[in-house]
Amino acid sequence: MFITILLLFMFILLVYNYYVHHGRNGRLINLIPGPPGLPILGNLLQFHVSAEELMKLLFKFTDYYYPIFKGWLSFIPIVFIHNPDDFETILSSTKHIEKSHFYDFLFPWLGKGLLMSSGTKWQTRRKILTPTFHFSILNQFVNILIKESNCITNSLKDAGGIVVKDLSFVNEYTLNAICETAMGISLQNFGEFQQNYQNAIHTIMELIIYRGFRPWLYNDLLFSLSPQGRKQKKVLKILHGFTEKIIAERKLYHERTNGRYLKTLESDKEIDDVEVFEIKKKRLAMLDLLIAASREGLLTDSDIKEEVDTFMFGGHDTITRTVMFTLLLLAEHKDIQERVRVEIDSVVQENGGKLTMKALQNLPYLERCLKESLRLYPTVFFILRNAAEDVKLQSYVVPTGTTLFLNIMRVHRDPNFWPNPEVFDPDRFLPEKIQNRHPYSYIPFSAGPRNCIGQKFALLELKTIIASLVHNFYLEPVDYLKNMQLKADLLLCPSRPFYMKFIPINHK
Repeated sequence: MFITILLLFMFILLVYNYYVHHGRNGRLINLIPGPPGLPILGNLLQFHVSAEELMKLLFKFTDYYYPIFKGWLSFIPIVFIHNPDDFETILSSTKHIEKSHFYDFLFPWLGKGLLMSSGTKWQTRRKILTPTFHFSILNQFVNILIKESNCITNSLKDAGGIVVKDLSFVNEYTLNAICETAMGISLQNFGEFQQNYQNAIHTIMELIIYRGFRPWLYNDLLFSLSPQGRKQKKVLKILHGFTEKIIAERKLYHERTNGRYLKTLESDKEIDDVEVFEIKKKRLAMLDLLIAASREGLLTDSDIKEEVDTFMFGGHDTITRTVMFTLLLLAEHKDIQERVRVEIDSVVQENGGKLTMKALQNLPYLERCLKESLRLYPTVFFILRNAAEDVKLQSYVVPTGTTLFLNIMRVHRDPNFWPNPEVFDPDRFLPEKIQNRHPYSYIPFSAGPRNCIGQKFALLELKTIIASLVHNFYLEPVDYLKNMQLKADLLLCPSRPFYMKFIPINHK
């Protein structure tokens, strides 16, 4: 009987495999080149490797099957795209804005926040949150960013000329920065709770990637019964506990001030002019906008939590990793590092010996360095979208419902658009050189209607941190990027710890 059931099960799988591959959608997918797979399993065994090997495999296939290839995770087709024209077709469209079902694995953590939502819900959230990142608001945030950058600098100075491992300590300050700016909350008294949160983020990202390449764990019930599912449950408790504490702290602040600050967001009429002036001088935090929207019945407490979880994740670890790659590049390129230092020293001197918003706006070469760093090492190195309808790309038609893997890092290094693409050259971003460049050949913050809402904030924070460190230290390489193996993760990261050296500069 067992053998009969097993044979029947295999027969059903083979019939379904025939249906998937020989139906209209399957035939369209199989016209696209790609690595040969097995019946039923597809390319599953090839992708069932370590995170390091998976990254190597991805780029091997990307180069071999340029500019497009397909892979099958059992019965699930994925089309890998690495051509700016195809990027433009997908990202500029208002139709293909729904994230791939692979992002569903983020749902237990981030819910349906700005990253995950679509349609009317996404449009409403985007409208509520956009004012947070207006230039006038960023101008108010800059003092916090400078304070946290000074903390990073002082922590290194206290240790003298030292070799630092993987810059993970920077995470503490970027987390402080996003909390004080976007949430209006200081983490001064969070202590070990803060470190547990950072560790939990790294753990859950590993779990999500692990699950993504194992279709037998796609079912929520089966995953919850697995060791990884039980581990995720514990990690989520830490992640949600941290954000719930932040929301509670900010709500308590508004209770203590009788909600006067929130009233200015809703209406200025109930408060006299002196109070309005005093309250408006305070920082407009993203969390305040969310709380104010909830008072008007536009959001629930659960909605607020989704957005806080989303921005806490997107607003600190991404910054830390970009800081890491930028510093490593500057350490290896002494001539570029020195040119950055001269520019920074000059504007610091002009602004009374300290960094200011005015100083940060007058660092064009540093900004070009950051853009070039994000070209070579985009922190978010891929985007996944669902094809909302049949979509005609440059070479093939991709059928409705197919997962599209947009490989940003590969496009950023495409020699057809970037001469000597592996070379670190900030002058690629001189105004005269970017005029005729394909607009979708460089998209570190995505593009189109779903581009990154916080990209101006991110660049401002990156400028602040890098400027402070280069002004105060000579950067020396210990490990080199050419020897660094990257691994498949939600964000770009090295597969093992690396080291670099900071040598203090004595300013007279």
